[in-house]
Amino acid sequence: MYIAKVWKYRFLYLLLLPGLIYFIVYKYLPMFGLVIAFKDYSAFQGFMDSPWVGLRHFRTIFDSPDMVRIFFNTLYLNALQLLFAFPAGIVMALMLNEVKNTVFKRTVQSIVYLPHFVSWIVVVSIALTVLGSEGILNSLLEALGFQPINFLTSPNWFMPLITLEGMWKETGWGTIIFLAALSGINPNLYEAAVIDGGNRWQLIRFITLPSLRGTIAILLILQMGHVLDTGIEQILLMVNSLTKGVGTTLDLYVFQKGIEGADYSFATAFGLFKSLIGLVLILGANRLAKKVGEEGVF
Repeated sequence: MYIAKVWKYRFLYLLLLPGLIYFIVYKYLPMFGLVIAFKDYSAFQGFMDSPWVGLRHFRTIFDSPDMVRIFFNTLYLNALQLLFAFPAGIVMALMLNEVKNTVFKRTVQSIVYLPHFVSWIVVVSIALTVLGSEGILNSLLEALGFQPINFLTSPNWFMPLITLEGMWKETGWGTIIFLAALSGINPNLYEAAVIDGGNRWQLIRFITLPSLRGTIAILLILQMGHVLDTGIEQILLMVNSLTKGVGTTLDLYVFQKGIEGADYSFATAFGLFKSLIGLVLILGANRLAKKVGEEGVF
């Protein structure tokens, strides 16, 4: 019976196959390499013959004198993204949802979504062109009689620039998700509210936003799993000797020590540590969401 059912939907399973192979090859098989987090791995000795060191690499994480600052940089950057970048998709979706001209709406939606497909190298190159010491913005400031601003070398500007670049690149992705959620709202709710005298702000406050609570909760839960992640491409391209004090995050630190320094065991241990923290935060956020009446992820 089961085989007959599988055969009936064989083409759907074939569509599933590429994604399944991807997860097996790139997500599950590499988990066997986690063993080097507990070894002093050497490429010459291999996985099996490298000596066991127990939790030494995990202790190294907390023994580093710079770790408190690096943790703070990471959490601070993620807090900025959560406070500004995450709501940007909601605001953009609400604005586009109020647009009645379909052509204009889809045009703006496409323009906002397009940066999602642009690589970080291109994004940072644009930032350097606009914000450099001889860039477009500083040239405009000088033409207006103002002093140029060292955007790219000032530690005070590093975090805001990283956040703004992320907003420009990823707001369109969040907008698509929330627009999909908005399309599922029953139009009769709006019609009934208008009959009762509700204005546009009241419709958004009492119908639209409550209808988005489930989607917002799920995305926030998933975001908790990446609270220690900042990515490496953008930070690596933006940081310099003058901003490394505020720009060194956990991902950049692991890249420099683990990859550039060839300390693969430490990099693996740090990755495992971050994954465990992310798992705990996701479970906690999911449980909290259920306690406040949301469905959660699982």
